[in-house]
Amino acid sequence: MLALAEARRAYEADEVPVGCVVVHRKTNQVIGVGHNRREVDFDASGHAEIVAMREAGKSLGQWRLDDCALVVTLEPCPMCAGAIVNARIPVVVYGCPDPKAGAVRSLYAICDDPRLNHRADVHRGVLAEECASILREFFRARRA
Repeated sequence: MLALAEARRAYEADEVPVGCVVVHRKTNQVIGVGHNRREVDFDASGHAEIVAMREAGKSLGQWRLDDCALVVTLEPCPMCAGAIVNARIPVVVYGCPDPKAGAVRSLYAICDDPRLNHRADVHRGVLAEECASILREFFRARRA
């Protein structure tokens, strides 16, 4: 999974290892990739999803990503879930849940909240153990 490869790149950069890809569903092409870059860029919004969505928007020449799927290793936070809704992404796939900040299922259900103007079809638990494993390894090393 390309998102896991991006998570490994984040790990190597001493960032929280989260990776994301945006796939154009009509062409099946990856049009955006990203991993966490908060520390490297000194940017609180440098989450993998935001980085990948920015690249996808540039690739398409528009902010609407309504023909895309977003695949990420960790359940998106409120900021990223809000950006997914605003970008009109119709499909979200994530690996492991985030019980402390997850805003797609764990704490909130932003991506398919019927009160919002857009909803995404959410698929969770894809390669969940692999996605959680790299996070556990990162934080175990941090605490050591």
